[in-house]
Amino acid sequence: MVSRVRVRELVKAVSISASCRCPAHGAVNQVYRNSHDQIKEKLPQTDYAFEMACSSVRYGPGVTKEIGMDLSNSGAKNVCLITDENLVKLPPMKAVLDSLHKYRINYKMFDKVRIEPTDYSFREAIEFARSNNFDTFVAVGGGSVIDTCKVANLYCSDREAEFLDYVTPPIGKGKPVTCLLKPLIAVPTTAGTGSETTGVAVFDYIPLKAKLGIANRALRPTLGIIDPLHALHMPERVAAFSGFDVLCHALESYTAIPYNQRSPCPVNPIERPAYQGSNPISDTWALNALKIIQRYFKRAVYNKDDLEARSSMHLASTFAGIGFGNAGVHLCHGMSYPISGLVKKHKVKGYNTDHPIIPHGLSVVISAPAVFRFTGAMCPERHLEAASLLGRDTRNDRKEDAGTILADILKQFMFEMEIDDGLRKLGFTEEDIPSLVKGTLPQHRVTKLAPRPQSEEDLSRLFEDSMSVY
Repeated sequence: MVSRVRVRELVKAVSISASCRCPAHGAVNQVYRNSHDQIKEKLPQTDYAFEMACSSVRYGPGVTKEIGMDLSNSGAKNVCLITDENLVKLPPMKAVLDSLHKYRINYKMFDKVRIEPTDYSFREAIEFARSNNFDTFVAVGGGSVIDTCKVANLYCSDREAEFLDYVTPPIGKGKPVTCLLKPLIAVPTTAGTGSETTGVAVFDYIPLKAKLGIANRALRPTLGIIDPLHALHMPERVAAFSGFDVLCHALESYTAIPYNQRSPCPVNPIERPAYQGSNPISDTWALNALKIIQRYFKRAVYNKDDLEARSSMHLASTFAGIGFGNAGVHLCHGMSYPISGLVKKHKVKGYNTDHPIIPHGLSVVISAPAVFRFTGAMCPERHLEAASLLGRDTRNDRKEDAGTILADILKQFMFEMEIDDGLRKLGFTEEDIPSLVKGTLPQHRVTKLAPRPQSEEDLSRLFEDSMSVY
């Protein structure tokens, strides 16, 4: 707390400088600087502000055809087009290429994005970007593609940076992004990650067999082009897993610790993280995403021609992306990173990969019932409100049952969407739990946002409880 004497000094300094702003009054300026320095030293332990940042988005059926005009309007001369080898053959990519050719946009394509990218696949994209003088980036695909494009843009813009410079601590250095990035247009083709709105890129770090992230508002795309026609091309399992990613984004951001309980308080606003804790604006986006999920999720999974349902889930992904892109996620995501990183032989129909894979949305939701049973006691009103929006009449429910109620609703969604019965079905055993816990511990940027602190023993129990879901 600043003393009354100091407040009077500040008021006096401000009033004097307001009456005469001449730079010659160095003494007044010095008083202000000294007072400001003393206030910095007395910052509270937790943050006192939150900041909202997201990409501009454009929504509409067929809106992809405008991308060539956007690039022409911006004066783009040499575009880096990033996608994956499966999407090259599909209608969303054809729509982009048709628009680029129509407006005579010069581009080079990188189509070697790895689904669930690694540090190695990121480095390959970075090398491609650095070897060309690109002035604009375009990503066409799901979260893996958009995240890869963000990272290629970052390290192309800062050519002297080492890979771990921008990776979040404790593994990386977590450098603030101070260089100017190139414009990036993202065209999402899945209804899940919300990566078109966020400043986060996630990857498997092979040396640790765990997922890490690069998180900074500067990474967020300049524009997200949300074309619901692209959602019609998702295979059933992709629609299911990406939909559960949306669901967990909304639930985790809404139940994260409040922004004014997150520590440490930044000395400089550039140090305020992208994931700041729940806040009134992010809450609005998360709650609206839950309403859409309750109405359209199942329809979108089991009827690929249902344009209304798939369009709505495409919007829900963006809504939840804006919410969690500023509030953050917590334990479901923190625990998911070692689950996907330690995959053994698991493969999934609809994902054309030459390597074992546990898709991101699956790795996230598999622990969700256990997680929300664990966190329910800390903010029961929020757990019950989420349950209500997902279809339960909670008027007669008790607060002490909030976590179990929400967990049961999630289990019902998972059962209806034919999700595997727990980690055991994904190839894990109890002997893997210590490795899963070890892979979760470095995920400070998300686990510390959970409303309930967790010990290693707590994490072990959560993984044990997730071995079987039903």
